[in-house]
Amino acid sequence: MTSFDTTPQLNVWRALLALAVVFVMLATTGWTALRNQRGDTPLQASLSAWEHGRIGGHRLPDPQSQPTKLARFFTSLTERDRASLVRKYPLAVGNMNGAPVELRYRANRVALGQARKVERERMHDSRLTPSGKREAARRMHRFDDLMEKGRHILAFDPEGSGRVAEVFGDLREADRVSVVVPGVDTDLLTFQRTQRKYAAPVGMAESLYAAERTASPSTRTAVIAWADYTAPSGLGIDSATAMRAEEGAVRLNALVRALPGGSPVSLFCHSYGSVVCGVAARSLPGRVSDIAVAGSPGMRAEKAAQLHTTARVWAMRDADDWIQDVPYLELGGLGHGADPVSAGFGARVLSAQGAKGHAGYFEPGTASLMNFAEIGVGAYRSVHCAHEDGVCRTGLSGTAAA
Repeated sequence: MTSFDTTPQLNVWRALLALAVVFVMLATTGWTALRNQRGDTPLQASLSAWEHGRIGGHRLPDPQSQPTKLARFFTSLTERDRASLVRKYPLAVGNMNGAPVELRYRANRVALGQARKVERERMHDSRLTPSGKREAARRMHRFDDLMEKGRHILAFDPEGSGRVAEVFGDLREADRVSVVVPGVDTDLLTFQRTQRKYAAPVGMAESLYAAERTASPSTRTAVIAWADYTAPSGLGIDSATAMRAEEGAVRLNALVRALPGGSPVSLFCHSYGSVVCGVAARSLPGRVSDIAVAGSPGMRAEKAAQLHTTARVWAMRDADDWIQDVPYLELGGLGHGADPVSAGFGARVLSAQGAKGHAGYFEPGTASLMNFAEIGVGAYRSVHCAHEDGVCRTGLSGTAAA
């Protein structure tokens, strides 16, 4: 495990390098990269229609209400009424924190079907360039994939590059819930991959789900592949700042607070996803028991204690991961703070043996995946530390079922 030297001279060099990178990025992308300009979207239109809708002669509740209030509303409805809401407002219901998860799955299937129809029409739109038609075809095929029988889509937004979240396992009956938070270049089209399967959110979550069942067959687990935030595109200005992370942190916090039941939740945050988790940490509810980061550029903090969370904070990095060469600092909003695997940060540092680079942490057979699975099922005494002294297990009991 390697980490940066912390001499004052090197810190000055890092700061100069960070400033130089900023000027280059601004010169090539402009300040407009910092703006997120979006007009009325399909999801916003569905929410607006919901806000003006009625059922049984009564107005529908504010879709931004507390999840517990929305849950009570849906419980009060007949099955016929719930089906009517899914049919009329599929995107609103499919993304509504507080709606029953099974209803969200049904609503998102309807929404996916509608989005697929839009892309099929765009494929034959003479106003589109050949490249635009190919893009429409790719999106249509992705929507086909997401509609396959047995898939449980918890969130879906087709606007722009798109957002999506998928559940593996039974979320309502789970003893423990894991959430995979991915990094840059995550969108609808990269949500799953055939090549480099375990570098994409679906492959990550499937691999973790299988590893957790192997680690503890008697523990009912559920894993969420969570790409329901607008991730930075490439290594540009967005990935060097916390803007996308701040937006994502709000959405991540809303997701966790709306999860059914009270079972412990573990977050597994990869690359820029660890920035999202770092920003979200102080606002997350107490049921979040663990925050584990891999290949992190920083968590917007100098020490784990500054995250102000009761969750255990874990970190790992493969020796061949290029992320170790980024400047671990924060200057004028650029950079993401200290290296989470450094001794001074204070995280519990885990072995990532076998991960092979930046995208291999969820590969089957790796120590990184095994460690994630042990954390996911609460078997903390079984994790493998990065250092032989076993310090990452200090103060932990044999198992932790809660």
